[in-house]
Amino acid sequence: MSKLFSSIKIRDLELKNRIVVSPMCQYSSFNGIATDWHIVHLGSRAVGGAGIVFTEATAVSPEGRISPEDLGIWNEEQVNAYKRVTQFIKTQNSVPGIQLAHAGRKASTFSPWKGNGKISVENGGWQTLAPSPIKFEDNYPDPKEMKDADIQLVVDQFRESAKRSVDSGFEIIELHFAHGYLIHEFLSPISNKRKDKYGGSIENRSRFAIEIAKSVREVIPDGMPMFVRISASDWVEDGWDVDQSVQLAKWLNEAGVDLIDCSSGGNVSNAKIPVGPGYQILFSQRIKHETNILTGGVGLITTAEQAEKIISDYQADFVFLAREMLRDPYWALHAAKILKVELEDYPKQYLRSK
Repeated sequence: MSKLFSSIKIRDLELKNRIVVSPMCQYSSFNGIATDWHIVHLGSRAVGGAGIVFTEATAVSPEGRISPEDLGIWNEEQVNAYKRVTQFIKTQNSVPGIQLAHAGRKASTFSPWKGNGKISVENGGWQTLAPSPIKFEDNYPDPKEMKDADIQLVVDQFRESAKRSVDSGFEIIELHFAHGYLIHEFLSPISNKRKDKYGGSIENRSRFAIEIAKSVREVIPDGMPMFVRISASDWVEDGWDVDQSVQLAKWLNEAGVDLIDCSSGGNVSNAKIPVGPGYQILFSQRIKHETNILTGGVGLITTAEQAEKIISDYQADFVFLAREMLRDPYWALHAAKILKVELEDYPKQYLRSK
């Protein structure tokens, strides 16, 4: 019996397998609104057999976007557009998930195929925010150091966006605390030089993250799972590391988080990351075994056998696939064939191709 294709229940939600389409920026929205591209892109992965299909990082405010073409969820027009996406994903016996995000000091930048670095305010960019006035790189915007009122506003924006996510039909919410974006910037001593209650000790640097998690948990249904993506390591000396990640996972679990999606890096441009197949699985394994929380493994997971081993060896409870899902939207169907799993919900429109 394949572990990868075994079902699992989180709160009130039954998931058919352990395969997750990881959030991947598409830079293809207009004013934060999902388009036909998102219906086809996300819908095809649901047809392809994944248990959970996540949207890309979805900004909780206009200022929280990485680029002007990012998805957002700060108004009702965006909610109405998402309903088409979530309804279709559900028809495929898959679960629609949304990743709520704020880009912080890495905001107001060009989409990859439009340019590089910052978009000036004069050219349609915006003032970026950060725990401390330290830019990510020389060609990135100069961020404004957040005051208490700015921090509370972002907490409120996550809270309101979570409510809109429920209204949109999403069944899982993931909070994006990774990859050098705003909440990761607060967590890491590399980017957080504050002297107040949000800086210094790990307790203080984690305060913002925990406030957001608690605020979101308060407004979503009790039976709705909540995930958090973290960067388990900055991959630099004196930065955020896996020891701190274990502690954060415990605090987040107490705040109502059900799963830690274990990525890494993104907060330091010159980090030496030992990239290779499954290179981040050590993080999901350690957090899983040292806390009472579920974990997701991510990072160059490409084959069915590799994914099966990760789940079977209790290194993670789910595998999150990104680039491999871009290459093959039907990865899960192909993995089932390789692992000799007979799927009960194979797309009936494709049965004659089996």
